[in-house]
Amino acid sequence: MRHTERTTAPEATPAAKAPGGGGTAGQGPGSGIGTEAVVRSESGTRAGRGAAVGGTAARAARAAGAAIDRRVLEVARGAGRWPVVGGLARGLSHGGEHAALWLAAGTTAAALDPARRTAWLRGTALVAAAHLAGMGVKRVVRRPRPHPERYAPLVRTAGRHSFPSSHASSAAAAAVAFTVLHPPLRPVAVPAAAAMCLSRLVVGVHYPSDVAAGALLGAATAAAGRAWLRATPSGGTRG
Repeated sequence: MRHTERTTAPEATPAAKAPGGGGTAGQGPGSGIGTEAVVRSESGTRAGRGAAVGGTAARAARAAGAAIDRRVLEVARGAGRWPVVGGLARGLSHGGEHAALWLAAGTTAAALDPARRTAWLRGTALVAAAHLAGMGVKRVVRRPRPHPERYAPLVRTAGRHSFPSSHASSAAAAAVAFTVLHPPLRPVAVPAAAAMCLSRLVVGVHYPSDVAAGALLGAATAAAGRAWLRATPSGGTRG
């Protein structure tokens, strides 16, 4: 009688322990560090991609802004080809050189209003300060003026740099300071300041962003001195 041999599968051996005692073979103590390194690498890659996208968007925004600047300047400069428009723009630009028009207006008001002479002279000083601030920023930024061969300027300029417009800074400062001192001047001072700003585009020597920055600088300078304008010589404040 034959005996049938029975074969049994060998017992499964437990997985070999890692030398450090904690994990299975191939998962030594350094495996966690490797995983963290991979995560950090992936995070750095994502951050780098985000920075690249942000940089591309910033460049695109700057390019779009520059294109708008050029287009608006081209339109304004085109209007200057009309003799009346070009003549008025030239006259305003000449009058605004070194803030001459606004300084003359402030000193004239001081002479005609002796009771508030000090206040008018302070307002005139704020106009001068705004003009000087614009000149100082120009020396730092050093943005070139619009290309003369492309825009054919109608006037000569006192300097080579464009940003911000000192004409605009002094005009905006005058509009703010003088209307604080005498509110009925607003219907005259504000349009006159706006015309001065626009004239710099019509004559082809500033970009719109130059004029906008100059106007903001001038208005901020005058607004900062509003309390000083209203203060009486004895130290009080006018109502």
